[in-house]
Amino acid sequence: MSLAIKRVDKLVALSVLGSLVGVWLVLTGFDAVTQFLRQLSNIGKNGFTLTDATVYVLVTTPRRAYEMFGNAALIGGLLGLGGLAATGELTALRASGMSRLRIAASATGVIAVLIVGVVILGETAAPWGDQLGQAMQLRLKSNNIGSTGSGLWARDGDRVINVRGGTVVRHAGDHDTVALADVRVFTFTKDGQLSRFDWAKTADHDGHEWVLHNVRSTTLDDMGVHSSVSASEQWHSSLNPQVLAQSVIQPQYLSMRDLRRNMRYLENNGEHPGVYAVAFWTRALYALNVLVLVLCAMPFAFGTMRSGGLGKRIFIGMLLAITWYFLQKAMVNFGTVYGMPPLLANLLPAALLALVAWLYFRKHA
Repeated sequence: MSLAIKRVDKLVALSVLGSLVGVWLVLTGFDAVTQFLRQLSNIGKNGFTLTDATVYVLVTTPRRAYEMFGNAALIGGLLGLGGLAATGELTALRASGMSRLRIAASATGVIAVLIVGVVILGETAAPWGDQLGQAMQLRLKSNNIGSTGSGLWARDGDRVINVRGGTVVRHAGDHDTVALADVRVFTFTKDGQLSRFDWAKTADHDGHEWVLHNVRSTTLDDMGVHSSVSASEQWHSSLNPQVLAQSVIQPQYLSMRDLRRNMRYLENNGEHPGVYAVAFWTRALYALNVLVLVLCAMPFAFGTMRSGGLGKRIFIGMLLAITWYFLQKAMVNFGTVYGMPPLLANLLPAALLALVAWLYFRKHA
């Protein structure tokens, strides 16, 4: 009996796996091609070339694959079980005594195995690729701003500025500003000699000018090296805070480690972590959300899907994905407005779906 169960698991898993991988490649490829066509319009701007457009799409593909996996798992699961239903194998499995929950668990199991690798991808290659892509997009916006692994670099007259970190802070009226961390300002003479070095723990823009906080300044001249420390000082710079705000990588593209670091930074400065907390818990609950969504879609493979074709299965899958997307967004936005903890706001939609799935499989045990 155990051998028969293992063979059944393999049958269901292989059917779902084949459909899932095919759908995943199609969705990711379509998104990549669409972005490539969009990048073609940037060729010629600030030295942006066809090679740059190709590299940008390639390095951001891991993130696209991560984002598309949930939809691919949903549609692939429906197609996989739908294929078994079309050939009568699903009916045979039911006639042999396998419950709907048992079949759904076999289909969800292979997705659970894949999702481990997808989560690792989303925490490693995806953020790395997005940082490279963000640096390329920055060069399109400004000639004097760039980004590397050592942070954001900018040229401001006779000064070179290096910013190791930063967060976008939303104020009243939906006005976004940027708070910089670990700021280094190198001032050079006309002949290229370093004349002054300023380091500040943080820097922010008050709407009129930049202000450095916890500043340590070092001046180099013929008399030697002189150092001074101040709690804060004005920073006369032509850097555009809106451009810098756009240069900070979007929270949903950061790794959980970086999201947690930005959350601590905001909390230590008396700010609400806001979008970073929402993005953190969205990433933390990613696997749970995908598995619950797939499990809730499985009942469609046992009912009217038996007589449905490929188009119907894809339509049902996309309809479920879109409904889920808006439900989750609405719940998160509702929680943000009314002060609900981000963990609870992100967990509620999955809990509701899990309840629906439990009621269905209990009824059709």
